Amino acid sequence: MRGLTQREKLDHLKDAAMLEARMQANSIIEQHRKALENINEQHRAEAVRQSETRIKAEVTSAKQQLSMAASKAQLELKREFGKTQKRLKKQLFEEVNELLHEYMETEDYRRLLVSYIEKAAKFANGEAVTLYINPTDEDKKAYLEEHTGMSLTVSKEDFIGGMRAVIHERNILIDYAFKGAVEREYDRFTFKGGTLIG
Repeated sequence: MRGLTQREKLDHLKDAAMLEARMQANSIIEQHRKALENINEQHRAEAVRQSETRIKAEVTSAKQQLSMAASKAQLELKREFGKTQKRLKKQLFEEVNELLHEYMETEDYRRLLVSYIEKAAKFANGEAVTLYINPTDEDKKAYLEEHTGMSLTVSKEDFIGGMRAVIHERNILIDYAFKGAVEREYDRFTFKGGTLIG
């Protein structure tokens, strides 16, 4: 085998150097690629973390807004429910008053007044007693006096119906007036779970 010429040696050296340079360049490029991939992965992970944090914050905010809206709607519903109950209660007691006035035109009502007057007279037990009937019952005064044998006074105060008696010596009021009874029922009356409690 013949010896290499100077030119061939130089070409061989140049080829070896180029190969070494390419290998080093490829290694540097691979290191940079891995470094960039690593940086890119870190950025991507950070972006995902920030995105998840933002989503959690937005979900929390949305839940708070939903809760506030639900509370506001519930409060408005309670307010409307209360108004409806008041309106219905008023209507109901208007009907009660109408029925009461119809009842006050019946013979049963006259008999009820007679029984109230007799109870009050019995309770007075011979003491001085003033027996009051409602102004709307003035037309029944003669009938009641005839059936009870008691002297009656027509009250200046409208207590709807029924009667009242005052035993002056003992300072006692006997109250069979409808007004107080209706007012007490009105104050006690509430709607509960679709049923009437009164």
